[in-house]
Amino acid sequence: MSTNALKAYRQTRIKTASQGRLIVMLYDEGLKQLQSARDELNGTHPNLETVHNAIIKAQNIITELMVSLDFEKGGDIAGNLFNLYMFFNQTLSEANISKQTSGIVQVYDLMTELRDAWKSIEGTNDMLDKADVGGINLAG
Repeated sequence: MSTNALKAYRQTRIKTASQGRLIVMLYDEGLKQLQSARDELNGTHPNLETVHNAIIKAQNIITELMVSLDFEKGGDIAGNLFNLYMFFNQTLSEANISKQTSGIVQVYDLMTELRDAWKSIEGTNDMLDKADVGGINLAG
């Protein structure tokens, strides 16, 4: 598949995804970046720039999840998610400085649990876009 066709496919997939699916896609990409950073650090000769870039990408995704929270509709759930995302970013900042995998693994494990929860909600509720689930609004 050509680069342009692949890019067009990805853009269409994002534009046509439900709000719940977009959240799962963000988690999936964040987890992919954390796995990349962890794998690189566990290699025999880790490229620290690759590790840094993967952690930064994961933090950008977490920040996107954070700013999409709707505190009016989400109440305590949105507040708890915000605090958790802040913890993720702080832990990843420390991991990026120390180049230790423990913080990456900790965030990865917690994000996996959240991703699985969103995936189960997305899979059982076709009306997710209309629901007040977790106070997340990706519409802007």
